[in-house]
Amino acid sequence: STMRERKATDPLHSSTDLSEGKEKLRLKQEVGLISGVSLIAGTMIGSGIFMSPEWVLHHMGNPASSLLVWAACGLLATFGALSYAELGTIIKESGGEYIYILRIFGSFPAFIFAYTSVILVRPAGLAAVCLSFAEYAIAPFYPGCSSPQVAIKCTAAACILILTTINCLNVRLATSVMNIFTAAKLLALLVIVVGGLVLIAKGQTQSFQNGFQGTTAGIGAVGVAFYQGLWSYDGWNNLNYVTEELKKPEVTLPRALMIAIPLVTCLYLLVNVSYLAAMTPSELLSSGAVAVTWGDKVLGSWAWLISLSVALSTFGSSNGTFFSGGRVCYIAAREGHMPDILSMAHVRRLTPSPALLFTSAMSLIMIISGSFTSIVNFFSFMAWLFYGMTISGLLYLKIKKPELPRSYKVPIIIPIIVLMAAVYLVLAPIIDQPQMEILYIVLFIFSGIIFYFPLVRFKYHPRFLQRVTLHLQLLLEVAPTTRDAN
Repeated sequence: STMRERKATDPLHSSTDLSEGKEKLRLKQEVGLISGVSLIAGTMIGSGIFMSPEWVLHHMGNPASSLLVWAACGLLATFGALSYAELGTIIKESGGEYIYILRIFGSFPAFIFAYTSVILVRPAGLAAVCLSFAEYAIAPFYPGCSSPQVAIKCTAAACILILTTINCLNVRLATSVMNIFTAAKLLALLVIVVGGLVLIAKGQTQSFQNGFQGTTAGIGAVGVAFYQGLWSYDGWNNLNYVTEELKKPEVTLPRALMIAIPLVTCLYLLVNVSYLAAMTPSELLSSGAVAVTWGDKVLGSWAWLISLSVALSTFGSSNGTFFSGGRVCYIAAREGHMPDILSMAHVRRLTPSPALLFTSAMSLIMIISGSFTSIVNFFSFMAWLFYGMTISGLLYLKIKKPELPRSYKVPIIIPIIVLMAAVYLVLAPIIDQPQMEILYIVLFIFSGIIFYFPLVRFKYHPRFLQRVTLHLQLLLEVAPTTRDAN
């Protein structure tokens, strides 16, 4: 059948093992503390810090309040990650939000999350990162003016096609690309931080005088500014997608989070200070590629190094997004919530090519139809909707199931703050500046009902879907994956 029959599970059964009665996959536990920190920091540092500063400043109105937003975003990401750390020590399974929603709230909300994530959320994230890669890759060819949108979108589309080829050909090649480009992004940020400290030491602090003058007061504008800032911190929950592969997850998970996220927050604040030391707020707002403008002002003839480093950084980040994109898809298929074809692998190359090709196609559609800032706002609205649902699940467990064994407990005030922030981030833009796009997103989320009841709840599998699956298997040379249980 095209959908795997899901084994019956009673979410949060009275047993202390939340996954009792479920087919379990015991992966090798090879991710230690250093690897965990690298995974979080490497995923978080992507395109956002090179693209979002001008939009945060635009919506907040002045440098000082924009820096406060960046600090608040880091604090919120830390609180969210600590809340997820407790969830990860209660439900010791990979899959992040999907598996938590499934175990706590049941099949239907989990299907809606998987449906939305596979079709919209992950492709939107990939599209936004590739658009920022394109912005920086072609910026040197258009000095002193904004790059044409057609050129940006064509370059972003080419980036997606190259990534699809790399990831479909060889897993080792994809991981090598990720490791090389992680070094590039750290180098670019360190150059910007050191350059900014030198400028401040020379007395270039005019951007910080009267820093709070003209602060925006609208709740919608502040919410959108947070969207842009939080986009740069996205990835704080990545370790929860590989819980089954962590060494001592009850120890490694919270420790890795407490090291990686404050480190990235400090780095982001210093980079923003460096941008403002080199540019006036108006110059920063008019820059299509902030780091390139910074390089032109500070490094002179060596400015091309920044463009190259940032392009490599965003390419590596998009490769990481692409590489990890199959996890929710795979686990949702394991639970019977996705077509089998999306969880299959190439018979010789052992890569999840159907899921990668599907993500690639959806990302290309988003690049054609949207811009960087609109895609980020669209991505953030959906992401925080599901983050809020996951955090409310943790609060349910803390109040109703305090007897469940957990090696790490977060103070209850922290998930309450995160839930309040999630509600604000979802509702504020709707209340202050309602847009038709939000209505379309909500309608799409609920359109999952059309597929859930016949295909998952009542297990209706039309013959033509089975034939389509068979033909796709033959065309793509893929087969169901086999898993070794330890």
